[in-house]
Amino acid sequence: MCDKIPEDALSKTTKCVKDFSCLSCETRKVCSVTSVVGNKLLFIDPVDMRVCPYKTDFGLSYICSCPVRYALYARCYI
Repeated sequence: MCDKIPEDALSKTTKCVKDFSCLSCETRKVCSVTSVVGNKLLFIDPVDMRVCPYKTDFGLSYICSCPVRYALYARCYI
């Protein structure tokens, strides 16, 4: 794994259907964060439209609730 993610974020991410590919330096594909509300709510531009248990429709936008994706974002921007 390319990135060090806090153990609590990894342990909370129990529904990942992509086998944590976002942490692989070779296969990394993460949804782009388009905006953030209150340093907790990530609005995203999905990489693809496949079902993800952490992606929620919000009108014409999408919200990501993945603890690992948030940790990746927080490492770089918070």
